Amino acid sequence: MEITWFGHSCFRIRGREVTILADPYDRSLGNLGRVTADIVTISHEHPGHNHRQAVGGAPKFVEGPGEYEIAGVFLTGLRTYHDRARGKERGANTVYLIGLEDVVLCHLGDLGHVLSTAQVGELGSVEVLMVPVGGGSTIGAAEAAETVRLLEPKIVIPMHYRSERTPHLAPLEHFLKEIGVTEAAPQARLTVTRTSLPSETQVVVLEPRV
Repeated sequence: MEITWFGHSCFRIRGREVTILADPYDRSLGNLGRVTADIVTISHEHPGHNHRQAVGGAPKFVEGPGEYEIAGVFLTGLRTYHDRARGKERGANTVYLIGLEDVVLCHLGDLGHVLSTAQVGELGSVEVLMVPVGGGSTIGAAEAAETVRLLEPKIVIPMHYRSERTPHLAPLEHFLKEIGVTEAAPQARLTVTRTSLPSETQVVVLEPRV
């Protein structure tokens, strides 16, 4: 499969027969153009994550907790929160597990707290983790690094950090320092197969396509 980052928390995961788009954003964060997908996951109802109108084709929208099977893809939505007060400040957030081509991906959305032991157990084995690292309305560098240690993924893709359109968020470098990565050359996209997964956790920084 091929993973492309559109910036913020928006990713396209393109398999051999199906394309998944996570958290499409509105024009306040850039112009996605007219992307197409078979499946769209929405972590929560904020404009930077729920711009359904940007997605062409006839996608199936996955919008909350539960178990789903769509076009041969298995998805599990896990209820979490957008803050440290069990949603009292910013509401709920859905973390998604995506099983595609024998690889388990996890998109944390706008996770606002460190996962509990029970939540880590529910997620189980995660191989590719898309994790917010910029703080503000999500976990920051230290909490993101702790989340990585809890889930022990093979590949970590940071998201939701400082850009020209999100100057209020912390820069990526804070997370890289926290997790002990000194070099991480950005790449345009990531190709992942079951056999290409590294034996130890690796951080992959993607260039935003938009």
